[in-house]
Amino acid sequence: MTFFQTDATLARALAERNYNAPTAVQSAVLATETQGGDILVSAQTGSGKTVAYGLAIASAILGDAERMANTHEPIALIVAPTRELALQVERELSWLYKYASTRIVACVGGMDARLERRKLSEGAHIVVGTPGRLRDHIERGGLITTRLAAVVLDEADEMLDLGFREDLEFILESAPLDRRTLLFSATMPKGIAGLAKRYQRNARRIDVAGGERGHADIEYRSIRVAPNETELATVNLLRYFEATTAIVFCNTRESVRHLHATLVERGFSAVLLSGELSQHERNHSMQALRDGRARVCVATDVAARGIDLPNLGLVIHADLPHDAEALQHRSGRTGRAGRKGVSALLVPAPRRRRAERLLAEAGVRAQWSGPPTAEEIRDLDQKRMLEDPLLIETPSDEDFRMARLLLAERSPEQLGAALVRLYRSRLPAIEQVVDPGEAPERRDMRNPRNPTAQTRDASGKRPHTVSLPGEAAWFRLNIGRKKNADPKWLLPMLCRRGNVSKQEIGAIRIFDHETKVQIAEAVAANFAANMARPSGDNIRAERSSGPPARGRTPLPEGPKPKRTQKPKQKKTPKA
Repeated sequence: MTFFQTDATLARALAERNYNAPTAVQSAVLATETQGGDILVSAQTGSGKTVAYGLAIASAILGDAERMANTHEPIALIVAPTRELALQVERELSWLYKYASTRIVACVGGMDARLERRKLSEGAHIVVGTPGRLRDHIERGGLITTRLAAVVLDEADEMLDLGFREDLEFILESAPLDRRTLLFSATMPKGIAGLAKRYQRNARRIDVAGGERGHADIEYRSIRVAPNETELATVNLLRYFEATTAIVFCNTRESVRHLHATLVERGFSAVLLSGELSQHERNHSMQALRDGRARVCVATDVAARGIDLPNLGLVIHADLPHDAEALQHRSGRTGRAGRKGVSALLVPAPRRRRAERLLAEAGVRAQWSGPPTAEEIRDLDQKRMLEDPLLIETPSDEDFRMARLLLAERSPEQLGAALVRLYRSRLPAIEQVVDPGEAPERRDMRNPRNPTAQTRDASGKRPHTVSLPGEAAWFRLNIGRKKNADPKWLLPMLCRRGNVSKQEIGAIRIFDHETKVQIAEAVAANFAANMARPSGDNIRAERSSGPPARGRTPLPEGPKPKRTQKPKQKKTPKA
């Protein structure tokens, strides 16, 4: 079945949006055998299910007519788990039913309930809303459900996870028994099966998610990061991919605020989404992303649930998702409607096994690598600059006139250098990051006879064996083996924050709760001042005495316990 076998007014709207062929879920929902009955659909996000159920309920609410008749009571009800998803559904159905004279009203938490009741009293054909707000309108008599011909539960599994079971049951029980019920869910846990059995009649099961759980248009990448370098790796990933729109997921509101502030400080046009924002603030953030004023969104899972951003090409998991389902929902924000996307997980060494388990449970394969390096990003910047529209577009006569004036005053090399500086000034700064490597964290290996740096990496090579000439000073860092201290990331961090070279750093001795570092005396004062500046990693350095002999943590001082000897037992003579 093609789109153009649907109602003529809907076909016209689809043609304007260049919908030429249905997706898998749309074909399944519009099949002849599913027409008119209840359906239970398992489909991933980004599969086109909003248009699918928008077309599926057309026969129930339009019948044989091309346009809706005036009505004060809604004919169809769409229930979604979050405000963002409900408002997105309203936008999708608005263009789909544009030529059918259909009145669509959204009822979501955080908006003016009195204004919603006024719109409902003026008449609505389709109502889209969140469970709590819809139940409130029904209880107060603002939403009449006696004429409902179709009820759609979108992302039903998420609504159950968020604790909306009682609200959903209330809504379904208030609707007529002869209604059509369409239930869409990314997964099919027992709760969804029970809901379908209780409130649907002979529902046809449609599964279009099996076999492609990872979404075919998404490239998964697992990025090894050193502890305390998650934010730096996020900056480099955003700079490396230069996606038109990107979303960065964190697990807590505090992490969202901190990372958002970091990105803004680095020069990114970024907005945030979290549960503590008002609906007006959330709408403002979403609009900034849609009209291009912002290109990065930092969000929690709940706040970003169901949002559909145009040209979203990159998803970054700054914090690993809690489970495989969350990984799929997060990643499903990209790779939509046939467009390609990248989903990148930032994986510190201690969480590698957890990341591998999440990917395995989600049924996807990821390419493992270190974070993009500064050199790789600079190479891409060079290519992007040569392809910049400013250099490709045909200059105007005024442009040529100004160019001749500049060439009369400056050489071509000077103008070229100025153009490069101007181009780079628009870009956020690149961060120096390290790849902690494939091997798991290991205890540092030392040769007590060698007074220089004696730590080794997993291959057994010494990553830093500089013998400092002249005087040297010891510094104590407030991080040790218990917090995954390792010379592979400590060394570049000390160079960057302390503004010293590798040749000015001597021995690095790592203990359980602290690390001792040897710094050339000539740069020790500047090193201490630079390390004292505020930093996101919270690693502090202070002057200290040298490490104990043989690199061992000293025992606490105190009186040595006396040895007690057990009395010797007398041997009994053998009989």
